Amino acid sequence: MTQTSPSKKTRNRYYTGPISDHFDGTFFFNPEGEAPLGFRELMRWQFGGGRSPWPKQAPSPFPPAKPDERVDGLRVTMVGHATLLIQVAGLNILTDPVWSPRTSPFSFAGPKRVVEPGIRFDDLPPIDIVLVTHNHYDHLDLATLKRLHKAHEPHIVTPLGNDMIIRRAIPAAKMSAVDWGDRLSLRDGVSIDCEPCHHWSARGTRDRRMALWAAFVVSTPAGKIYHIGDTGFHGGINYRAACRKHGSFRLANLPIGAYEPRWFMKAQHQNPAEAVKGMRLCQAAYVAGHHFATIQLTNEGIEEPVAALEKALSEQGVAPERFRALRAGEVFDVPEV
Repeated sequence: MTQTSPSKKTRNRYYTGPISDHFDGTFFFNPEGEAPLGFRELMRWQFGGGRSPWPKQAPSPFPPAKPDERVDGLRVTMVGHATLLIQVAGLNILTDPVWSPRTSPFSFAGPKRVVEPGIRFDDLPPIDIVLVTHNHYDHLDLATLKRLHKAHEPHIVTPLGNDMIIRRAIPAAKMSAVDWGDRLSLRDGVSIDCEPCHHWSARGTRDRRMALWAAFVVSTPAGKIYHIGDTGFHGGINYRAACRKHGSFRLANLPIGAYEPRWFMKAQHQNPAEAVKGMRLCQAAYVAGHHFATIQLTNEGIEEPVAALEKALSEQGVAPERFRALRAGEVFDVPEV
């Protein structure tokens, strides 16, 4: 399906700005990409069967981690789903932080986590930066962001439009709203680039694609990190572009879950085989796999992404120690390259 836009009569509630190659004045879109499927297809999926049962609880084999306050090298600790603590060159970075029990607009309904966070909130080290990739509830959790602001006052970096959602809940937040291609220069040789990924956004039924989605490249003295919260593979276009622009990466954080059924999910969530292809295209030395075994969003079973990843690594000739599917509480000290 070719990307199309609804009527321009609709007002964007989050962002106003100039037209670009991915913003038509009202809606953001994936250039030469695919729009998310509509309500009819959603109902076909929801009532079509085929959803594998998940356990109500699935304890991690790792105990909750208690991170060091600062790390000179590069260490990643899995909290759960797309929430990672990245400790690099003395900085502490959280991605898409979610400590809430549900990823939903409701506290009483919606997808519920089956494993406790891999770091207890009170055990977090001082948080300097929070990266929020887009506004889906499993990535932008206002309750957690409020807690982080109260405890740490981090610098929140997020794509255009998401800042409005966060600002309404946290007026005093220190925040940077960035577009694809923007760069933030921080301190001690650290910068953050906002890069394209193939996804979409919505908090409800009337704000679809009104806020931007993005990946991030974090450049540090300890190496470059490519972080993707959600993406469809999109023929590998964005992986190739990231490699051309930034060169190789010491680490890529890539999603490997929430990909079935493919007819519905292909444009928005890559599968493990595509994630391995992406690793090779962007020339990542190591990968932390995430976005699996925490919250059931789609049809595949809780362990299917890991089994599919093992198969893909074998078929594509990638050593398994280079692409680690991290469990809650697991710590990955990324080797130097």
